[in-house]
Order: sequence, then C-alpha cells, then structure tokens
Amino acid sequence: MGNTRLGGKSIILRLEIQTDTINFGQVASVIFAAGGDIVAIDVISTSRNMTVRDITITVTDSVDISIITEAVKNMEGVRLVNISDRTFLLHLGGKIETQPKTPIQNRDDLSRVYTPDVARVCMAIHEEPDKAYSLTVKRNTVAVVSDGSAVLGLGNIGPYAAMPVMEGKSMLFKQFAGVDSFPICLNTQDTEEIIAAVKAIAPAFGGINLEDISSPRCFEIEERLRRELDIPVFHDDQHGTAVVLYAALINALKIVGKSIDSIKVVVCGIGAAGIACSRILLSAGVKNIIGVDKMGAIAAGNQYDNRMLQWYAEHTNPERVQGTLQEVIHGADVFIGVSAGGILSREDVQNMAAKPIVFAMANPVPEIRPEDIEDIAAVIATGRSDYPNQINNVLCFPGIFRGALDCRASQINEEMKLAAAEAIASAISEEELNPLYIIPSVFNQQVVKAIRDKVVQAAIRTGTARRIPREYR
Repeated sequence: MGNTRLGGKSIILRLEIQTDTINFGQVASVIFAAGGDIVAIDVISTSRNMTVRDITITVTDSVDISIITEAVKNMEGVRLVNISDRTFLLHLGGKIETQPKTPIQNRDDLSRVYTPDVARVCMAIHEEPDKAYSLTVKRNTVAVVSDGSAVLGLGNIGPYAAMPVMEGKSMLFKQFAGVDSFPICLNTQDTEEIIAAVKAIAPAFGGINLEDISSPRCFEIEERLRRELDIPVFHDDQHGTAVVLYAALINALKIVGKSIDSIKVVVCGIGAAGIACSRILLSAGVKNIIGVDKMGAIAAGNQYDNRMLQWYAEHTNPERVQGTLQEVIHGADVFIGVSAGGILSREDVQNMAAKPIVFAMANPVPEIRPEDIEDIAAVIATGRSDYPNQINNVLCFPGIFRGALDCRASQINEEMKLAAAEAIASAISEEELNPLYIIPSVFNQQVVKAIRDKVVQAAIRTGTARRIPREYR
C-alpha cells in the first residue's frame, strides 16, 4: 500500500510472531512509537513457538501507514503477512450476492421452481416472448457492462480490476431504486466483440448500463447497441454526467437570472462526457456552445479524424471561433470542465461574463479549486464530494432505469434524459435554492421517484413505452 494515507481509519495488520524470539509487548511498543493505536487483537492461530495475530490499529490524518509497516517489518522475529483496512474487508468475497425470493424446502418446491413444472413456464415464454418480462428477472434487472478501459481516475486497468467499481454500481442500483443488476466485465476491448457479447446476454436483462469504456469506442458501442437491441442502453459516463450537469445548470441559471437560450457556454474536454453534455444542452436550447480540447476550439471548417469531433464541429460554435481556452472563455457565461485538473486560472474566470457559472468536474483535481474563485464566481460545482454542489451520476442512473423498466421502454431517448434532469433540479425548492445548494444530495429520497415519474411520462409521450403503468392509464 506504499505511502497511502489512511486518515481517521482503522487498519489491520496480520503478523506472524516468533514467540521464542520476541514478545508481543515489544511489537506493540514499536507500533505505538510509529503512531499507531492498537484497539483490538485477534489470535488467528498459535503453536509452541509461533502465533499469528490480527492487530487492529487506528491511525490519524498525520500518520503514514508505511511508517508503521516498515517499523514492523524491521523487527526480528516478526513477519507482516497482510495489511487491510475496512474498505478491503468490505470487499472480501465481493459486495453483492444473489438470493432466492422463495425458499426450496421440499420436493414440491423443487418441482415448481425447477423440474418438471418449470417446463410449463418455459413454453409459455416460448409461445409469447414478451412474457419474459413478467415471468423472469428480465423485468427488473440491468447488466452493468464494462471492459475496464476507462475507469474513473484509474484509466485502463482491465476487466478484473474494474469489477469492484461495477459491483458498487450494482449496489447503488438496488439501494436507491430497487433495481437488480449484475456486473459483467468483458475480457476484450474490441468493439465488435463487446457488441456481440452484450447482444448475446441481452435476453436476460431489461436494460444495459455501459460503464467505463474508453472514447471513442464507447460512441460506436452505444450507438450500435441502441439500434440493434430492443431494451434501453445507457452509457452512464456520457449521459449520466450530462443529465446531472443539466440539472445543476437549470438551478444555477435561476440564481444568476440568465436564460438558457442566451448564454455562451465553453466546454473543456471533448471526450465522451463533454460531447454528451453538449448534446443535452443543445437539446435544452443552448445556442452558443464552444468546445475546446488540447488543440484549441472545435470549429466547422477544420478537419477531424475522429467522426465525433467532426459532428461536434458541425453542430456547435456557430460563430466558428478559433483559439485556446484562455482566448475563447472571454465573455462566457458558463464554463464546463470535463478535462484535467488545474487548467483554468483565476484570470480566466475574471474574463468571463458577469455572474460566471463554473462547473469544474475533473476528478480528483478540478480544473480550478473552488476556494480560488469563490469571491468572483456566482455558482461553482465540482465532481468532488468534499465541496458543495457535487455533479454525481448517482443522482441519475437509478431513477432513469427505474422509470425505463417500469414502462418497458425500448430505449432511453433525449426527451427522457431532459425529463430526468428537470426532475433532479425540481428536488430543490425555490426557498432552498442558493449558490451552495443547486443540486440535491445523492441520499435525497425524493430524487429517484421524481426521476422515475418524469421518465415514464416522457417515454409514454414519445412512444417509447411498451407498458403503461397503472397510475397513467
């Protein structure tokens, strides 16, 4: 674990101690001298000359775990077997499990859930495939699919290492919206193989949540799957970010008293999230969006090898402005950052229009730290939980899939995304709304239901719903 700091947390050291060489009191003294406070000791095994113990230690913000571990390693007669903390312990054996909805207690139960009676259910679905929604888990189950190529803050770590993130996503689906889901990490980063794999597993699921797939492959994968499957496909890194961002902007514009069709928006970082954010803002009525990447402003007339950048150039920047971020940000009402930490300066914000809105969403380091501009920016949001106004996808995907599943939507279209954003924004009343509170907490229990209702209504209105929930009949 190297130089990881574990401020205010407990860690557990498993130590193999040669009792004929050293006693535990000496070990405890070394741990204490290194800054650790022993709060529990568990004996794992023991023999005449050796004992294995788990030592639970609390550490403060100022203590580096490597100091403790190195001190223990240097002791004669002591072997450091393992280091863990509560986060690692929580992950032991994975974070999710499946459970039967009804127990199998006798042969009659067995015959009904499996053989021979299950054959009648199988044939009913064979004769009417739509019955899979009422007679299998398809009605309430989403696949969380990744290839591990673009895990937030970690990059291309592959399918095995991506599993804890996808398991966590499945937990959030269940906790916040009652949606069952399962993590599926594919051992391929080939576009065609991913598309084929998702299509092959689709019969078991009511929706597909794509996650942490790198750009530009993620665009084709999502577009193809949306065309070729009859269930909702949603790339959360793109559209979840876009929905929550638009929700935050709705409320930010109320604070500064500006109209969405009159603002100038600069989007920095034209990858998957940047393009999705721009798309939803265009759909919402923003007329002047300028996208900026490492090469400068994206503008029609320039040629781009990436077809998504070419699309972007043709649909944004109506005045064909050229230049760097520092040049195009002059007079901008809104800055949206989905790029890299530290690229926006205080001077850049000063050059924006009056009452600037700054959404610096790069993680873990935002494009500019809020404390550097809190006196000159009207509204600030980030992607971090330790600042006000966190733009967090968790606000979006549970409710949007809850709604899509409840009306058996064939897709999640732009109208449904706009409706989800409006629902999120509406969770904050006019009385509550202020520059430090433009977006609700992820634990706000009103949010999922509000999104679900608005998404169902939008799906019905646009002809995407294949089932009308009872309350709308």
